Amino acid sequence: MFQNKEGQRVPEVTFRTRKDHEWVNVTSKDIFGGKTVIVFSLPGAFTPTCSSSHVPRYNQLAQVFKKHGVDEIVCISVNDAFVMNEWKLTQNVDRITFLPDGNGEFTEGMGLLVDKNDLGFGRRSWRYSMLVKDGVIEKMFIEPDKAGDPFENSDADTMLAYIAPKAVKPLDVTVFARKGCVYCAKAKGLLHDAGIEFEELSLNQDYTDRTLRAVANAMTYPQVFINGEHIGGAEQLEQWLSDKQVKAA
Repeated sequence: MFQNKEGQRVPEVTFRTRKDHEWVNVTSKDIFGGKTVIVFSLPGAFTPTCSSSHVPRYNQLAQVFKKHGVDEIVCISVNDAFVMNEWKLTQNVDRITFLPDGNGEFTEGMGLLVDKNDLGFGRRSWRYSMLVKDGVIEKMFIEPDKAGDPFENSDADTMLAYIAPKAVKPLDVTVFARKGCVYCAKAKGLLHDAGIEFEELSLNQDYTDRTLRAVANAMTYPQVFINGEHIGGAEQLEQWLSDKQVKAA
């Protein structure tokens, strides 16, 4: 079993980061001193669960965390600065600080440096998350010590449930759009005006007519989906927003 370090201070280390082609040393004090910080640590950059679930959801909920007193969200992995910087670019996230723990010093100080030799990874971090206030760990969520790479309790939703159990979460919105479509522009404008973030998929770039027929049984644009519900086009979206009186989370 891994040791829970709630009530203890985070390890004092220096992170070797890269900014504008220069080495920049960042210390634990720089990151945690006088701030409320969420940390989530994972086995490796570019790995499937980390890229598809762990990072995106923390980025999506970052504004909600901020409303409830969190100053910064930090992703730590036992990778070098070049890898972490490139991963952040490919993830297209702008609300999370990526910290390279290249030598594993911080992770080892947390007691969560583990062997991943069977995967050719060497020594990496066990997956966990924690809430840190002025350098002191208030809460930790450590994945269960079992085979593989469990992802059960270090996720963003579990952390949010601890910090603010009644917080309103942002809607999951996707717009199937076509370039030059005035109705698509109207739908996106309605969402912007309501303060609702959304993912836009472009015809013949992200999907085809066949995909739209399969998913929405439709051939007109846009087609809007919210939390798994097919809303329809711009007029239907306008009515839905009016009926729900939706506000951004």
